[in-house]
Amino acid sequence: MTTQTAIPKTSSRFSQYWTLTKPRVTQLAVFCAVIGMFLATDGFPGWQTLIAGTAGIWLLAAAAFAVNCLVEAEVDARMARTARRATASGELSYMQTVTFSLLLGGLGMYILYAFVNPLTMWLTFVTFVGYAFIYTLLLKPNTSQNIVIGGLSGAMPPALGWAAVANEVPMQAWLLVLIIFMWTPPHFWVLAMYRRDDYARSGLPMLPITHGMKFTGLQVWLYTIGLAATTLLPFAVGMSGLIYLAAAIPLNAIFLRHSWQVHRNYSDMLARKTFTWSIVYLSLLFAALLVDHYFKF
Repeated sequence: MTTQTAIPKTSSRFSQYWTLTKPRVTQLAVFCAVIGMFLATDGFPGWQTLIAGTAGIWLLAAAAFAVNCLVEAEVDARMARTARRATASGELSYMQTVTFSLLLGGLGMYILYAFVNPLTMWLTFVTFVGYAFIYTLLLKPNTSQNIVIGGLSGAMPPALGWAAVANEVPMQAWLLVLIIFMWTPPHFWVLAMYRRDDYARSGLPMLPITHGMKFTGLQVWLYTIGLAATTLLPFAVGMSGLIYLAAAIPLNAIFLRHSWQVHRNYSDMLARKTFTWSIVYLSLLFAALLVDHYFKF
């Protein structure tokens, strides 16, 4: 006979719904979208575009994460990291979560269509479908390459922000998408490495479970090398200047050092530090792009 540990209820209904939006992940995505908005123009994007674009992208991202929590409720219930989510504990019902997601998504689409432009609305909607359904329902439970194949959805925010201002998505915007696309595997795989027991219980085919820790560590190292090379492309094509390059080189050096240690001398502490650094790394890299854009030399 097995017993389950009682999960204490969340303090309020608001916090239950708020948790479904995965606010920390959403904040990073929206931050990258805002950087895309500023990079799309030599001046200021305009308050309406900035506020409405940010709000609409946030709402659709939050709606996608709520769907993700609903679909993965049983999986989340088996993992210590996610067992407190209201969908996993049963505190929020199927209908409550679906209604919440529909309200957020519908409002986000309306804001983007009415106050930004239809291109941004449709691109953000496609991103929502890609993450909430294609990645969550099809890729994540069926392939150890889920993070790689499904990474495009999570990499789209800079293109969405660029489209909000320019009403187009040129090559420069896709370079930003490519950077996040290359960043995603090492970022998530180090998390999966130190959370491997959780993922083993979940039944999800994450790389450390299907191919082992040594192979995953090698992939973290190789993808970080690829990421470092990719981050030099904005400078190589003249999109950014010496300020960005001066920031990108040391940021990559630190990330490469972390990933090499994960590959050669793995420990859970090293993996945790690498995961934390990966978030700081992406934030600083995109901040450097913004500073360089307005003070380029």
